[in-house]
Amino acid sequence: MTEEPIQQPSQQFERGTDGPKVIVVGVDGSDSSLRAAAYAGGLARRQRALLAVVYVQPVLAAGAALGAPVAETTDEIAESLIAEIRDATERVKGIFDVRWEFHTFRGDPYNGLVTAADELKADAVVVGASEQAGHRIVGSVAVRLVKAGRWPVTVVP
Repeated sequence: MTEEPIQQPSQQFERGTDGPKVIVVGVDGSDSSLRAAAYAGGLARRQRALLAVVYVQPVLAAGAALGAPVAETTDEIAESLIAEIRDATERVKGIFDVRWEFHTFRGDPYNGLVTAADELKADAVVVGASEQAGHRIVGSVAVRLVKAGRWPVTVVP
């Protein structure tokens, strides 16, 4: 008597690849966001994924109304982050090669990261843990991203 091969049910959801191909990491210059970028960079290298580094420039209506140069300041932060990332990639060039892109969005951090992850077709999102005390009450960007349930989210302390 011969045994018939057992047929496995086909998977309903499959993008055709194993592991993430686009990893979005939110950076704002804080220590936790830079740790998140380092973690995401390592993940992107191991998975041979594209690392999409995202800085969300805050739109501060109150600051603009008072004449504060908000756009200039946030542009300077973005340029500083790009320079820091380029320096880091140059230091490890030939040892750890990671494909990366830098993107800026305007708005609040949560909506900016959601927009980035949607537009870039992210397979995973990495953010740093909030360092602000008020987020324990209102909820941090990381908690809101996890609750959205649209991508795997890694929160780096």
